[in-house]
Amino acid sequence: MPDDDLQHRSQDILARLAAVIESRKIAHGGDPTKSYVARLLHQGPDAFLKKIGEEATEVVMAAKDADHGADKAKIICEVADLWFHCMVALAHYGLTPDQVLAELQRRAGSSGIEEKALRKLLGRGSADQARESP
Repeated sequence: MPDDDLQHRSQDILARLAAVIESRKIAHGGDPTKSYVARLLHQGPDAFLKKIGEEATEVVMAAKDADHGADKAKIICEVADLWFHCMVALAHYGLTPDQVLAELQRRAGSSGIEEKALRKLLGRGSADQARESP
């Protein structure tokens, strides 16, 4: 099936990128003078979190521009930048894209409104925690 192939390729791309980001950690020999990822990780959370905020804003701006006739391809480029910087954050915190994909899979088929309400009850925790509570 084409959808299965796309899913496999997408997971492969994310896994390969995650491996590259992991290899750029200072603990694994990443050199901040030669690698953008190593530099972001070396500078700490403020650096990559700032980039995430900037990239999220650029996604919004590209989408608004597309509403007024600009090239929609710009949205794709900005989302790619956002995802990349989010993956740097995941690596810093010892998390993986597979964990994000698993969370998205867990949410598939459930009401977004119900999911959000459960998270709000838990103070931003996952809905699984609410379901497990007595």
